[in-house]
Amino acid sequence: MKLFNGIFALVISLAAPVGAWADGLDEDRIKELVLETIRENPGIVMEAVAILEQQQAAAADVARADVLTNQRNLLELDPNAPVLGNLDGDVTVVEFFDYNCPYCRRAMDVVQGLLDDDPDVRLVYREWPILGEGSVFAAKAALAAREQGKYEAFHWALMSMNGRAEEASVMRVAAEVGLDVDQLRRDMEAPEIQEHLVTSMNLAQSLGFNGTPSFVVGEELVPGFVEQSELVEVVEAARKAAE
Repeated sequence: MKLFNGIFALVISLAAPVGAWADGLDEDRIKELVLETIRENPGIVMEAVAILEQQQAAAADVARADVLTNQRNLLELDPNAPVLGNLDGDVTVVEFFDYNCPYCRRAMDVVQGLLDDDPDVRLVYREWPILGEGSVFAAKAALAAREQGKYEAFHWALMSMNGRAEEASVMRVAAEVGLDVDQLRRDMEAPEIQEHLVTSMNLAQSLGFNGTPSFVVGEELVPGFVEQSELVEVVEAARKAAE
């Protein structure tokens, strides 16, 4: 509906015969005149669509630039985001992920390999549960595990589990890695948990990501699964750019 309204408004602005004297007409009459204009000039719709797409693309570019410039600290240094690897590393990799995303599970080996091979990488995790209630439960449980000092162990265990992450399976894995499940449930309700999830959603949307996994390395956005060799190249490019 929002897209239709945008196109409709642009068609009105492009339809000079209507726009010149539409102020004194009611909405129904304006729509009739616009439809008449479209029938006489069908190409005006495609023109309006093209203009709208250009406007949306420009807005998306502005939003991405804002995150990479003005919200860089929130993206890379948020104290409410888990950090793995070298806490003082010279290159920060930010990963947006979902525990029920099969590509995120494939990317686990890629990320582990990167951390093993490059001791100067700092990895920031943004829990971004977009694949259902099980994903949300898993993300909240993982973030809550920080209170018991077991985020990393729990994270890898959830990523390597068989089947979907749902409440029962998540709590089973929690017990297997030695978490106090009663405390975990209590800690899942802490306000900083929801704050992390909301911030992840806002950042991901502003960056234009529409799926997981998605990575940010320096100025580079890497949406989707990527092989380790490709991720290494991006990391090295960011390292060189920072010199």
